[in-house]
Amino acid sequence: MLADLDLLLIAVFCTADDLLPEPAKNARRILTDAEVVTLAVAQAIMGISSDARFVRVARKRLVHLFPLLPGRAGYLKRRERLSDTIEALTVVFASDSPGFHDDLVLVDSTPVECARSVETTRRSQLADAADYGYCASHSRYFWGFRLHGLFALDGTPRALMLTSPKTPERDVCLTMLERCHRSGHLFVIGDKGYAGHQFEQAAASLDATIVRPRRKDEPGSGPHLAPIRQRVESIFQTCKDLLTLERHGARTLHGLSTRIKSRILALTAAIALNHRLGRPPRALVDYYIA
Repeated sequence: MLADLDLLLIAVFCTADDLLPEPAKNARRILTDAEVVTLAVAQAIMGISSDARFVRVARKRLVHLFPLLPGRAGYLKRRERLSDTIEALTVVFASDSPGFHDDLVLVDSTPVECARSVETTRRSQLADAADYGYCASHSRYFWGFRLHGLFALDGTPRALMLTSPKTPERDVCLTMLERCHRSGHLFVIGDKGYAGHQFEQAAASLDATIVRPRRKDEPGSGPHLAPIRQRVESIFQTCKDLLTLERHGARTLHGLSTRIKSRILALTAAIALNHRLGRPPRALVDYYIA
């Protein structure tokens, strides 16, 4: 595991170090910005949601790559300050994957739960932004946000949005289609929730075609999309299980956004490295964890 983990972290650091400017004040710091970004990826890959525990583990397992590490508070502040940088690097790694140029993408959303008890929802700093929503796939209500995404078949993220669970999925999908980089017409595979004549017309005006299963109240027979739809489920499962998206531990909205971006960067970097090494894209980040 250490060999593959080292390889991924070296690839992330080299890319970040080449692209990120180095202010003079970095010379007086224990870690450069590129190293902080690399540590954020390492934390996501190692599946450690607690910052304090990660710093303790990193001082033992990553000492050959990071001889000096800051304390929890210093690492947390530096990582959150680099939130936009982490997002920009995700686009860089995504552009290195063949899936970044595919004309076939998957759209779906998944809950990002932030609290369960009523008392926690009242005291949480996320109370002004989070809300209650319903997850049909798990048949339960949750309090938090929804992460929406457009993904290529190999798992490469093409567009992402974190919204209130009450925001209609179809409206978010149209916004992501406007932001999605593409070179031509786009075919979007979604579930039955992305149905609607006006929605499909709006997507067509954005040079995209919505492909989805037939609903029970619609005549005829729709395409069999279950095998392809399973891919987006596995992508979200990778984020929620292996990359601990469900155990993010964030207390603020900016902290939540940064932690999600770090996990998406780890996913994207692993996919890009798999392509470079000739590994199957379906493996995603499994090589770096097992």
